[in-house]
Amino acid sequence: MAKPVILAVDDDPQVLRAVERDLRRRYAKDYRVLRADSGESALDTLGKLKLRGDPVALFLVDQRMPRMTGVEFLEEAIGRFPDAKRALLTAYSDTEAAIRAINEVGLDYYLQKPWDPPDQNLYPSLDELLEDWRADYRPPFEGIRVVGDRWSPSSHRTRDFLARNRVPYRWLDVEASEEARQVVANADHGSPRLPLVVYEDGSYEEAPENREIAEKIGLQTRAEQQFYDLVIVGGGPSGLAAAVYGASEGLNTVLVEREAPGGQAGTSSRIENYLGFPRGLSGADLARRAVDQARRFEVEILTPQEVSDVRVEDPYRIVTLTDGTEISCYALIITTGVSYRRLDVPGEENLTGRGVYYGAAQTEAFSCKDEDVYIVGGANSAGQAAMFFSGQASKVSLLCRSGDLRKSMSEYLVKQIEETGNIEVITNSSVSAVEGDGHLEKVTISDSVSGKTETVPANSLFIFIGAVPKTGWLDGTVERDGRGFILSGPDLMTGGKRPKGWRPDRDPFLLETSVPGIFVAGDVRHGSIKRCASAVGEGSIAVQFVHQYLMEI
Repeated sequence: MAKPVILAVDDDPQVLRAVERDLRRRYAKDYRVLRADSGESALDTLGKLKLRGDPVALFLVDQRMPRMTGVEFLEEAIGRFPDAKRALLTAYSDTEAAIRAINEVGLDYYLQKPWDPPDQNLYPSLDELLEDWRADYRPPFEGIRVVGDRWSPSSHRTRDFLARNRVPYRWLDVEASEEARQVVANADHGSPRLPLVVYEDGSYEEAPENREIAEKIGLQTRAEQQFYDLVIVGGGPSGLAAAVYGASEGLNTVLVEREAPGGQAGTSSRIENYLGFPRGLSGADLARRAVDQARRFEVEILTPQEVSDVRVEDPYRIVTLTDGTEISCYALIITTGVSYRRLDVPGEENLTGRGVYYGAAQTEAFSCKDEDVYIVGGANSAGQAAMFFSGQASKVSLLCRSGDLRKSMSEYLVKQIEETGNIEVITNSSVSAVEGDGHLEKVTISDSVSGKTETVPANSLFIFIGAVPKTGWLDGTVERDGRGFILSGPDLMTGGKRPKGWRPDRDPFLLETSVPGIFVAGDVRHGSIKRCASAVGEGSIAVQFVHQYLMEI
């Protein structure tokens, strides 16, 4: 924790040096003593301290300064640090002004110059003030602060990125927080582009991209080597499982993840049917454990980083990253998972990130406190989100297209929902439109049985429908089905014939794609079971086929 600051302000250089000397002699061990030679420069210092989040314990200010008196300075300073103690240095003739300041600026004490000897005339009074300050002091949050607008897509993206990468941060809504407005005002030009990301060292970035944040906080975005035995594209459960098994069995392994390790499963608020965790665990906990395990086996994890292309130059498979760099390997496993299908209704495009969200978006949970929340979907991910938001929202409405949740949701989850008083399940329903000026304000719900529609007020709508693979970067490389899922193993065999251009004198392995040495696992595979445990199983199995393939080359 940064030491609290004692700020001395005096325009007389000789007096200022003496004040600083005596303050350091007594308080340097527990406080940071700063000095300023004018009220203006002192306010500039306070702006920097406020931006860094450093606490100020005491102002010790000379009253008789040109351009800005001590009292005038304190009037400005207490708006930024209202809890700091205030002491005024005065000459005998300034006593009346000091007495008035007790009422005007809540002056705690005034000292007459000279104060020698300090052991009698300075320290006892300041000791008492600092002890009072310490008694009421609550240390500020020392991590990253994100200042932005709740309804800003870029603010949501930044918060989601930090949360999913397990980076502690504090969210300050510029519309609701006076502290947020002060941080914005203290930026160099007073009107920065939001979100403003303020780091622990006091530096900040305006509306940064995720990769800029990652590089600043020390996430690895670039590979340390040009060649690896195994490259894994995608950091969901299957990718992390493949990384753990591959590296633990001696393969030099790198994993490339475009957002955050854990993938879609990492956003799940609660997974209660995962083997070995009788009380359940969150997707974030699962991701954290898997990442720690992978790093223990020296897996390199690049995030946020994305693969834009892959090509084959036997015996190598070469992936190109979006920053233009390339990584070569003997074997490649694709575990990119799926994304939620777009709602595709009037108003949705303009309101995405402004009240309409895809996925659990746990970063929005506290913003939804005591509000009505709408969730679209009928599978486990939607049910888990409903249970999660029920602890914050006044009411959760779960909109399910089918007539029965049990058709697509696990029984344990259905029972939990039925037993939760503030969750309402609306079956045979879908969202047909969303409306809002700058952020979501209304949702139109359609009943597929009666044909009726109803428009209700809403600030938050979370979408958990369908599964769309993002495999466009594989065009012309590996075979996929009509929806973009990757074909592998027996699904590649047409009429008993191997894929076009297939060279090995064998059929494709179970999880091998149409290109030898390129494998697929998890939700992105054609015909996969959309469950976390099955994704983990496929990731580990894929590594066994990698070993068999490596024996051939």
